[in-house]
This record gives sequence, structure tokens and C-alpha cells, in this order.
Amino acid sequence: MTRELFWLTLTVILTGLLWVPYIINRIMVRGVSGALANPSRNDKPQAEWANRLMFAHDNAVENLIVFAPLVLILNAADVSTPTTVLACAVYFWSRVVHLIVYTLGLPIFRTLAFVVGFIAQAVLAVAILRIPV
Repeated sequence: MTRELFWLTLTVILTGLLWVPYIINRIMVRGVSGALANPSRNDKPQAEWANRLMFAHDNAVENLIVFAPLVLILNAADVSTPTTVLACAVYFWSRVVHLIVYTLGLPIFRTLAFVVGFIAQAVLAVAILRIPV
């Protein structure tokens, strides 16, 4: 496994687990049966941090759709450089920071973390475009 695939794997695991805390909050607020029921306009509202975490999870999924193919294309092209490894690590940690600051409700830091992740994706895209055809 390349180091890029390692960081992709960690990113997938992180993204796959983000739903757990906000569902626990939903169970605490609405009870197990309420959490398992279909959503309703009459549902008790969840904690604000849980709502923000749900949005952070949505954003992580949306960005994984871009990040994962970039890493897989590099892997298929057998390209791994210190720059691509660093970009993947930076992307992972930017998602961790994004999750934390979004959940805490810190919008400026949330945007900065998102931009750092976007730049990491751009670095991977540039590396792909530099692959000789």
C-alpha cells in the first residue's frame, strides 16, 4: 500500500465514523424509537453541535468524492512523490480540523480548514496532469 492510499484509507474511516456522535445525540434527545423513526417536522431538535457535525459529515462525503479518485488515479499511474504523500496527509488533517471547528461552530477556521483541503486536492490534480501521456 502506498502512503497516499494509507491516507485515503484513514480519510475513508474518519468519514465513515462521523455519523456516530450525532446519532448518539439523536438517541439521547428522541430516544431509540425516535431515532429509528422517519424524520418528522415535530421531532425534538438535536443539539446545535450535533447539527453542525451532521453538516461536517455531509461536507466530508462531498469532498471524499473528489479526493478518493485523485488518489486512485495517482495509484493507477504508479505515481508517488513526497509532494503527493504530503498533500494526502495535509488533506486528512484538514478534514480532522474541519470536523472539529465546524462542530464547535467556528466558521472562519472551518473555511480555512476547507481551503487547505482544497489546495491539497489541487496539488494532487496538478501531479496527475503532469503524468506523461
